[in-house]
Amino acid sequence: MGSALPPTTVSIFGREDIVVDYDLWGSYIVDDLLTNVPSATYILITDTNLYQSYVPSFEKSFRKLVAERNADSRLLTYQIPPGETSKSRATKDSIEDWLLSDDRDPPCDTKSVVIALGGGVIGDMVGFVAATFKRGIKFVQVPTSLLAMVDSSIGGKTAIDTPAGKNLIGAFWQPAKIYIDLNFLNTLPTREFINGMAEVIKTAAIWNEAEFERLEENASRVMAAIRTSPENGDQRLSSIRSILKNLVLGSVRVKGHVVSADEREGGLRNLLNFGHSIGHAFEGILTPQILHGECVSIGMVLEAALARHLGVLDGGAVARLAKCLASYGLPTTFKDATVRRRSAGKQCTVDQLLSVMGVDKKNVGRKKRIVLLAGIGRTYEKQASVVSDRDIRVILSSGVLVQPSMSKALKVSCIPPGSKSISNRALVLAALGEGECRVENLLHSDDTEVMLNALVKMKGASFSWEESGQVLVVRGNGGRLQAHGEELYLGNAGTASRFVTSVATLATSATHESSVLTGNERMKKRPIGPLVETLQANGAEVEYLESKGSLPLRIKAGRGMKGGDINLAATISSQYVSSLLMCAPYADEDVTLRLIGGKPISQLYIDMTTAMMASFGIHVRKSTTEQHTYHIPRGCYTNPKEYVIESDASSATYPLAIAAITGTTCTVPNIGSASLQGDARFAVDVLRPMGCKVEQTESSTTVTGPAKGSLKPIEEVDMEPMTDAFLTASVLAAVAQGGLSRSTTRIVGIANQRVKECNRIKAMYDELAKFGVTCRELPDGIEIDGKPYSELNRPPGGVHCYDDHRVAMSFSVLGIIAPQGTLIQERECVGKTWPGWWDTLRQPFEVQLEGVDLEGQHQTSSPGEQASDKSVFIIGMRGAGKTTTGRLAADILGWRFIDLDTQLEESSGQTIPEIIQESGWDAFRDRELAILKDAQEEKAIKHVFACGGGIVELQEARRLLASYHQAGGLVILVQRDIEDVMAFLQMDKTRPAYVEDMRGVWDRRRPWYLECSNYQFYSQRKGTTATNQPLHGLDHFLRTVTGQRRSLESIQAKERSFFVSLTVPDVAAAAPILEEVAVGSDALELRVDLLQDPNRKGTLPSVDFVANQVALLRSSVSLPIIFTIRTQSQGGRAPDDAHSDIKSLLQLALHMGLEFLDLEIQLPEDILHAISHSKGNTKIIASHHDPENSLSWTNGSWVPHYNKALLYGDIVKLVGVAQSQDDNASLAQFRSWALAAHPAVPVIAINMGIQGQLSRIQNSFLTPVSHPSLPFKAAPGQLSAKEIRMALSLHGVIQPKNFHLFGKPIAKSKSPDMHNHLFRTMGLPHDYQRCETDDAAAVLEEEIRKEGFGGGSVTIPLKLPVMDLLDEIDPAAKIIGAVNTIVVDAKRSSENFPKHRGKPYLVGYNTDWTGMQLVLTNAGACTQTSSPSTATPTTNGQKSSSAGLVIGGGGTARAAIYCLKQMGYSPIHLLGRSPDKLKAPASSFPADYNISLITSPDTASSAQPPAVAIATIPADRAIDEKMLELIHTLLGSSIGIASGISEQMERVLLEMAYSPPMTPLMRVARDKGWKTVRGLEVLVGQGVGQFELWTGIRPLVRDAREIVFKGEENA
Repeated sequence: MGSALPPTTVSIFGREDIVVDYDLWGSYIVDDLLTNVPSATYILITDTNLYQSYVPSFEKSFRKLVAERNADSRLLTYQIPPGETSKSRATKDSIEDWLLSDDRDPPCDTKSVVIALGGGVIGDMVGFVAATFKRGIKFVQVPTSLLAMVDSSIGGKTAIDTPAGKNLIGAFWQPAKIYIDLNFLNTLPTREFINGMAEVIKTAAIWNEAEFERLEENASRVMAAIRTSPENGDQRLSSIRSILKNLVLGSVRVKGHVVSADEREGGLRNLLNFGHSIGHAFEGILTPQILHGECVSIGMVLEAALARHLGVLDGGAVARLAKCLASYGLPTTFKDATVRRRSAGKQCTVDQLLSVMGVDKKNVGRKKRIVLLAGIGRTYEKQASVVSDRDIRVILSSGVLVQPSMSKALKVSCIPPGSKSISNRALVLAALGEGECRVENLLHSDDTEVMLNALVKMKGASFSWEESGQVLVVRGNGGRLQAHGEELYLGNAGTASRFVTSVATLATSATHESSVLTGNERMKKRPIGPLVETLQANGAEVEYLESKGSLPLRIKAGRGMKGGDINLAATISSQYVSSLLMCAPYADEDVTLRLIGGKPISQLYIDMTTAMMASFGIHVRKSTTEQHTYHIPRGCYTNPKEYVIESDASSATYPLAIAAITGTTCTVPNIGSASLQGDARFAVDVLRPMGCKVEQTESSTTVTGPAKGSLKPIEEVDMEPMTDAFLTASVLAAVAQGGLSRSTTRIVGIANQRVKECNRIKAMYDELAKFGVTCRELPDGIEIDGKPYSELNRPPGGVHCYDDHRVAMSFSVLGIIAPQGTLIQERECVGKTWPGWWDTLRQPFEVQLEGVDLEGQHQTSSPGEQASDKSVFIIGMRGAGKTTTGRLAADILGWRFIDLDTQLEESSGQTIPEIIQESGWDAFRDRELAILKDAQEEKAIKHVFACGGGIVELQEARRLLASYHQAGGLVILVQRDIEDVMAFLQMDKTRPAYVEDMRGVWDRRRPWYLECSNYQFYSQRKGTTATNQPLHGLDHFLRTVTGQRRSLESIQAKERSFFVSLTVPDVAAAAPILEEVAVGSDALELRVDLLQDPNRKGTLPSVDFVANQVALLRSSVSLPIIFTIRTQSQGGRAPDDAHSDIKSLLQLALHMGLEFLDLEIQLPEDILHAISHSKGNTKIIASHHDPENSLSWTNGSWVPHYNKALLYGDIVKLVGVAQSQDDNASLAQFRSWALAAHPAVPVIAINMGIQGQLSRIQNSFLTPVSHPSLPFKAAPGQLSAKEIRMALSLHGVIQPKNFHLFGKPIAKSKSPDMHNHLFRTMGLPHDYQRCETDDAAAVLEEEIRKEGFGGGSVTIPLKLPVMDLLDEIDPAAKIIGAVNTIVVDAKRSSENFPKHRGKPYLVGYNTDWTGMQLVLTNAGACTQTSSPSTATPTTNGQKSSSAGLVIGGGGTARAAIYCLKQMGYSPIHLLGRSPDKLKAPASSFPADYNISLITSPDTASSAQPPAVAIATIPADRAIDEKMLELIHTLLGSSIGIASGISEQMERVLLEMAYSPPMTPLMRVARDKGWKTVRGLEVLVGQGVGQFELWTGIRPLVRDAREIVFKGEENA
């Protein structure tokens, strides 16, 4: 012991069994055990992390004291793996088996004593062992973490976890002793320390306000100490030894008392679960990334908010609790940035949370019970209270549905929170003042919170709470502030940001040279320029860090304000004026402040500031000779003893508006005509003219609304004195009719509302439009046409609030009367000024509210992953392919393409060279910038823009583009081989020549292009072999980056999936085998570390080389790409220390929009964070490989790697080494555990080596495979997909199925040979046979319902009859009117046919059209919606579609029409022998098919020439002469721009007849210059489509074709 005094003890169950002090471990505990818990056998159990640090010294002390006492006692020790996974049945079994082993001689008996050394996992596990070993033996707790000291070690709860949940199997078993040695905390990691503080704060919050105040007072000292590195040993906690001991003792005493009174959780002990009901729900989803205490901290704030919502807790207590938690570094919201980062953005839907809460032990049946606070230090009941799911859902949800539900006779008295304007001013004045000031009714909100934090960090004042958070005691520091090293984050608080800007100029440089002020993205766009410029002119040194005129700012310390004459433009914000006024007394000399530029905005707020300065001892004199001029003397504020904050008049408009709109009565008892706030006039100036009865005294306001629906419009109201209240007036105006013929309300004087939290005027315009209300924006206001409230629409998707509290509260007023209810998004944004607003609606106003989980509705995609309609901007060097790429992109997305250079020329009436020659480069750049701005503002959705190559030369353009992609838009940098670009530029004369070296231009612009773009698309290199498939790459790229292609979801839907590891040094050289290698896999892994860049031998390839490799790969195969760099320590070739190169290449993968990226979790944290936080729609495979076999699947050593992978990955990949088949069995158990713990996170878990091949066979998700055509396998033991499928077939996992061809006659069909060949090629055990029949009712129905039926092909005459026998028909087959493919959906059961109920579900498809499409595409007929190569662009960038032709009118013709429609051809000409018979099939298709009947020579000659034709007429009969004439006319039509066909295009005729190889129609087409294709090719295409539908595998076309064309002439 470090002191002569005995250690402190705490009573539990009437015995002093808890010992709390320093220096207990070792001699003291051994001595106390031998004396008070004597035994012949002590068993010390700990984990492997703690063993070496603490066990040897304990053993030494034990041996010494046993020898001294001559005691007959022994000490046994046992280690288990660390971490939560050890809290399991398996670990318990291993401990018990060890205890019972013959090696324990003498054996452990009922007198043995177990010592649990460790955190909560050890204590719970070992305690449960003690409770059950030989029906119970004594045990001792020695907790080593703060969380265990104050929580889990006390109370006797012991348990293990199971797959069904945590702590579900256990026992109450009280420890004989609990030794809490505070020295263990010296080495406790900071985060673990903070984790434990949550329980300390919880205990004080429910039991002892004095302890809570002690926590508030000591937060900064405790945090400074625990943030010292644990390696500093004993010195770490020396400064807070007594504080820490008292804090721990406070919690221990409470828990000891509660447990003694209620050991088995009959009621009182429930109180210790405050914050745990909701906190455990978050923990169940977010563990292990978010710790127990962190989740409980979030839970405490939400459960306190729930108590406030239910009316049992004051809002001030909620804010006080949250502030205390935050002061100890604990999160207070699930949206906390650190929580989101650590959990990798994991979603917690409300339904998930409620489901987890449903199994809480405190519940009574289905009723959830939650501990509700009544105040700091006391609870609402002495047990957990029953709370409805509806109320919980409101608190947990991001949106709230406001229902029309108020009583007609309601009379409400409502006191709004303190004024935000007065609160912020009072905080600044009191902090700058000398002495103590008790501030009452301070607004508890986000705005005041950031203001308090900023003032504390700059040491401007100290703060403490009294009277349950109702009074804030401010101890001002007289203006002696210090610059702060960390950023001062001000969120979206405009008032705070402007006030703190001036305050920060007063700071000195005691420890830091400057302060940095920043905020959220919206705050970074709000103006602060006039204030900054004025401060700069008066001697302050202020620097913009991003955009000029907005935050963030760097403010140099020690400069202050000179004073004297100061001029300030005050027409944008009165906050600039107030900011300077309040800081002016601390200038070097008296200040004369002149407000220039016209009448100041919001004069009443300026008057408020000067009046409040007088209350703090500084009297501002307004000039009597100069307009808008103020004289401020030097001095120091003297704090009044008390200052009462008036309620917020802007906020008061909402309850008063509720009375107005519902015809009820509301009184605000503490705001009247004597108020300092301009918004206090709202009732008199707005509500009274609208027909309300208003009674206002100096201190109160009462409003009674007219009959519901009787509000009157106001012809015009100037709201300049109360601009914030215009939103409230606007929603009232939306339903103001009052029987007047004119229903328009005109609101003016509010121009400044465009630069508030959002552009509020536009916000009201847009959101009211959702209700069907017509508005018109004015230069300084808005006009609103009122309509009957009963005619208000329900806003689709709800009201978007723009993170603006006043938007949310205003529309909640309208929602009360809207007939269908109103969804308000961003519920929590009201926290800025009225955190309890929704509680106010629920309580006095009795409004029905329902929580709406907006995030849960979109859980299938992570933030940034939603498919976006935002317009796309394409940038890059001239000659890189921007226009071509832009047109392709627009076609793929179905959007409009605009070349901004072309638009500039058209709008100017001059070419760009002419503009430059006449007006100069500067004038051209200005026009270019104006065009860009217009595109972003006016064409914000569904456009693709190609920008000029030099757009990045302008700083403002760079800012616009960068801001656009930072806000979620797409700016794509198009690049190609720079040598190709240089060659093009030398030839291109349509643009002015560069006045400098072209490569120099590229070198200068390249970093700008990267800065302005968030994605890059690389055109293929000159001379590649992949140019015949230009759409693969761009299509996949665009659909991935826009969120339309969801590769992970598609792969997860499969029962088994693979990716093939591409082990080639150069993709170009491997091009001939790529398609073959990819067959049977679901993704393709590009092993970047195996690529060989000829210009960088012996190291990783360059970014440009890899970019070209990716472009080649994308254009060659259609599979998703996995981008992998495997380092040497992980079994690859990349140098382990090549961190810079690895990061650059990983960022390239993200910028190229690749579907998957393999991220090794052993990389430095900065790389892991950078990549995971900028991943966009790329899915991360977080991987760890153990080629050295240093980890084991059985001892928990893989768990930390799994947990870390969870943090960064959408997919977890773990690869070990198998030395025996037991290793595969252990891996399978680990995989099952991982999937049970986190079922939403796919796991790839395999073992390398020959012994590990079984693990590859058993792995079902994205198993890595090889292929015989590859040069080598990527890992030892790797198998091919075919080999794995064969193995699974042998084991019965893949069961053989029977497939059939149905129809008559089919004896000569080649389908059986083709499909059986494909089955064998893929390693599948299935069989395909003919079933010749024309009897649908008997034979066909019987066969397709037999057990073992795998699927079928259907031909004539059964294509129509079969449709009545199937459970579902694919939409394409319905339109075509025929089914040729039957697919078995094994996941569903038939319900449509009583006699087949319970049998597999059968779906009918038509693959005739897909076969046609495949054949036409391969022949060169491009899909119109995906390529401009079949369409000639017009001057505005749009294309003229090409026409298609179908010859014939039978069933096959219908499939042909559908095919051409899907390929984008329009019109579709239809030609047949009998024109009259064509009318019926033509009219059966929707009008947008644009079918044109060719019935005469005139219609043929006037028809748009076709680019593609499909012939479906018999080839064994002569063609009718009239029909042949029409065919000659159509096929021989001239081509050109009007036809939508370019000269270079190849026109294609598909002859559906199988024989002869050359039909008469084909000869006619060839004579006209058309390319012809045999119908037998369609059989191949059909078969490929059928095989993919049946098996999920797309086979090689050439494999199928080889069988079909076997023996065919001219094949």
